[in-house]
Amino acid sequence: MLLIEKSNLFSNFSGLNWVLPKSAWNPNPFTCLGGCQLTLLVSWTGLNSSCFFFFPNNPLNDSAILKVKDPENFKPVTLGDSKTIRSGQSVVVIGNALGEYSNSVTSGIISGTGRELIASDSTGSAYEKLSDMIQTDAAINGGNSGGPIVNAAGEVIGIATAYASSSQTVGFAIPIANVKGIIKHVLESGKFERAVLGVQYQPITPKLAAEKQLPVKAGAYLSNSEDTAPFLSGSAAEAAGLKPGDIITEVDGIKIGQAGSLSTLIGEHSVGETVTLKILRGNQEQLIKVTLKTYQN
Repeated sequence: MLLIEKSNLFSNFSGLNWVLPKSAWNPNPFTCLGGCQLTLLVSWTGLNSSCFFFFPNNPLNDSAILKVKDPENFKPVTLGDSKTIRSGQSVVVIGNALGEYSNSVTSGIISGTGRELIASDSTGSAYEKLSDMIQTDAAINGGNSGGPIVNAAGEVIGIATAYASSSQTVGFAIPIANVKGIIKHVLESGKFERAVLGVQYQPITPKLAAEKQLPVKAGAYLSNSEDTAPFLSGSAAEAAGLKPGDIITEVDGIKIGQAGSLSTLIGEHSVGETVTLKILRGNQEQLIKVTLKTYQN
């Protein structure tokens, strides 16, 4: 576990990081690091190493990548598959509790998946909508941001991100699937980009399916409204021929719903990769290949 510390005239923070397999690059939620270029001090069980990173101010990425100059003493983690997790499974959260007690470990279970919430910073002045989050009753508190959530096999399945201020047993994590595509793209190209379809969609729930009389109870419903453009101009979805009112039910054969939201399943892929979407258009199922593009702020 790495303790990240930085200070200047404008801000101070400490946060968590961990070493990726076969590399010296590490993810960390942007809520700790912010968007800038800077030099940091990394503390690793008494060892110090300087590192440099660049993080573009991109809310969809919700993570930063650090490159450690002297990685010889770091042992990488193993990334798990957050698509297969289920409520009731045991997990461990590792972090610097309250930003002061390094390598603190708390244990609990997965309380739920696919959670949505509105999170604020410590001052309550900045808010962000988080979706498709993992909920756990393992304690997450100030200073844990960026710490790994680990399953019984010792694999990282999530990144600790938020907690309910009124309860120490309601914490939330970004599924590791959400950042795998970013990690892969950074290691291959050196560019910090996230692959997206570029669509406006509503996650299908039984309630939404009943309201709109949809033929399925899970999937991603592409907005079909005169007030909302369903696609970003020049997006991958537009280029592939997706249409308003389409329902995306699978990504590369994986069903949307239990395995994660559309954004999570796309998050495992890198910019330039091609995925196969199963869609429902009217009463007809179709397979459409989409070459993913980078998110444009």
